Amino acid sequence: MPDSGIRKRLERALREALRARDTVAVSAVRSALAALDNAQAVPAAPPAGTSSPHFAGAAAAREYERRRLGEAEARGIVRAEVAERQAAAREYERRGLAGRASRLRRKASVLTSAIEADESPGEA
Repeated sequence: MPDSGIRKRLERALREALRARDTVAVSAVRSALAALDNAQAVPAAPPAGTSSPHFAGAAAAREYERRRLGEAEARGIVRAEVAERQAAAREYERRGLAGRASRLRRKASVLTSAIEADESPGEA
């Protein structure tokens, strides 16, 4: 399975944000890509014959294939990132920190745009 359409869209948004030197968008997109990467990680098991998960032998250094995320799962992860930022923005607003709330809302907006672009007909 190739990279999800949402991952490709986020990578494109990252390139655009870097080119525009848009630090808020860069931060939001990198965070969402990291969330997708974390979701793909497989649990590490200690090598056979060891009792410690911290064993640093040759078997522990091998590469493991990452989980593959479906489109719906990837979209759900990014939506959770959006919801987290929106909830934090509401809390900052409640505490009178409008500047921080605004920054978080902008990050949520950047990620929402990536989801909506991904859901648009004809975009792949």
